[in-house]
Amino acid sequence: MRLLPRRLLSRIMLLIAILLAVSIYASLKIFDYFDREPRATAAALQAVTIVNYTRASLIASHENRRLALLSELSGREGVRVYAADFLEDIEALPSDPFINLMAQKIRDKLGEETIITVNHYDIPGLWISFNVGQDDFWVVIPKIQVDRPFPWHWLGWAAVVGLLSLVGGYLLTARINRPLTMLVHAAERLRNGEPAPKLPEDSVEELREVTHTFNEMAESLARLDAERTLLLAGVSHDIRTPLARLRLAVEMLPQEADYMKHGMIEDISDMDNIIHQFLDFVRGVEGEPTRMMDINDLLRALSDRQLRAGRELKISLGPKYFIPIRPLAMQRLLDNLVGNAYNYGKGKVEVRSQVMADKIVVSVLDNGPGIPQEHAERLLRPFERMDSARNKYEGGSGLGLAICNRISKLHGGQLYLLNRPEGGLEARLSLPILPNT
Repeated sequence: MRLLPRRLLSRIMLLIAILLAVSIYASLKIFDYFDREPRATAAALQAVTIVNYTRASLIASHENRRLALLSELSGREGVRVYAADFLEDIEALPSDPFINLMAQKIRDKLGEETIITVNHYDIPGLWISFNVGQDDFWVVIPKIQVDRPFPWHWLGWAAVVGLLSLVGGYLLTARINRPLTMLVHAAERLRNGEPAPKLPEDSVEELREVTHTFNEMAESLARLDAERTLLLAGVSHDIRTPLARLRLAVEMLPQEADYMKHGMIEDISDMDNIIHQFLDFVRGVEGEPTRMMDINDLLRALSDRQLRAGRELKISLGPKYFIPIRPLAMQRLLDNLVGNAYNYGKGKVEVRSQVMADKIVVSVLDNGPGIPQEHAERLLRPFERMDSARNKYEGGSGLGLAICNRISKLHGGQLYLLNRPEGGLEARLSLPILPNT
């Protein structure tokens, strides 16, 4: 989800680059099309002038002086004059639009019978025929005077325009991407059960309404959560006082009622545990700071507490590795998972930790009946229970696993409930490894 804005930015920049390349190519083609007519007219006028000048010079000269004059004319400005034999093979003009347009304009001036070719006899240039009396001649205009040089300067300007456009497009997409990124991060915080920060509403016009609506939604959710917290905390607190009086009254019952006292005290303890879970759920753990610590230390302390309670908890610890942890919250998570394993299992519980390439995995294993796998995700939601599948223990409020799931997400991790192949349930906690600083 966090990568979405970056992908969007990359796609927008790629689209802008493609559109710029297409537009620059189209601009050059359009420029070449509209520039072709005046260039062809100017080149044709130059060629016609040279032909008329050469022809007039030959007509004005004496026949005996024509060969000398041809030699003299051929040396001026690279223009050459050759005697022509039109029985020779003459190649057609190439399919260049500019050359064909220029040739047509030359024929319009000199006559349709004028023969025009290029690179005749492998001599580069534009060859134009003319006659003086019964004699036929070629005027060869060097190629450099006919062709336009490659417009490198236009490519340079196009590159500058393209670069400036890309910079402008990047700034524009970055301005759009910034509120999108903030919106994605805020939505992710809401998904993880954390309060979302108020987003600035001074973004682009198209996203301003979305940001405003998201802020209103986040405020409404915060108010709803605060009201729910206040309600549950108030009810739980008010119920605990009469429960304490009720337990005291039960303890003071005469000895003849011992067969009733034990069951009533267990019921009161179950109710007190349910209220405790209510308070844990509404209290939250978001305000606790993180510490770099090894989760194996918490597992050892958990084993010691279970041993003092008369339970033997088997632990298998992986290598030491420090990650950011909220100690009290993580302790509550582990206590809940192990408590569930003892309540629903057959008294044999094992906890394992292992360090993998990108995460630390803590598994709480029991040998109970397990759960239907299709209900595993539902059991991580508040007030969900599955006593029909694991029916040994009927107490609880359905908040224990929800609290564990909230704490795991608060650490950037994930909680899974998996049936073991050999029987029983595995509660697997996956915590990401962050670089130590």
